[in-house]
Amino acid sequence: MSLAPAFTIPDAMGMRRAMGRFLTGVAVVTTQHEDEQYGMTISSLTSISLEPPILMISLNFGTRTGEALLESGKFAVSILGAKQESVARRFAVRGGDRFGDGDFDITDNGLPVIKGALAQADCSVVQQYDVGDHQVFFGQVTTCRDRDGEVLAFKAGRFGSFSDFGHAEIPWMF
Repeated sequence: MSLAPAFTIPDAMGMRRAMGRFLTGVAVVTTQHEDEQYGMTISSLTSISLEPPILMISLNFGTRTGEALLESGKFAVSILGAKQESVARRFAVRGGDRFGDGDFDITDNGLPVIKGALAQADCSVVQQYDVGDHQVFFGQVTTCRDRDGEVLAFKAGRFGSFSDFGHAEIPWMF
């Protein structure tokens, strides 16, 4: 019988490796400031509250998207489908034109969202905190929409998809 590894104080790579074991969805967050569009791929997206509807996103310090979001006070989220890996990769690379070669819809707040994404939400920032090496934003969802489809997943630095076990859906309201 093998012994479990010992607990250690994690360095940055140890923390990344450990948290990389957690399967997440993949989303693109967008914003606009002074007529310029900004966006980046994220996996740190959480629904915080249903009433009122509030999402949380977390961005590294020093991103152009984060700085623009601080100024604009609004953001949109597109949750990507399994066939949108190329979109995730385009928005994950620093620099370059992310918006020139894509298909987008525009939210009521005037923000671009990825056409064909599984879900899209338009948000107004209600709180922002600096935590560790990240900016954490809480946004009240002003409008959203969704469709069925296979989700794009991310685990341990790799994109993939998710397969359920075929069980009945678990009710969301308890």
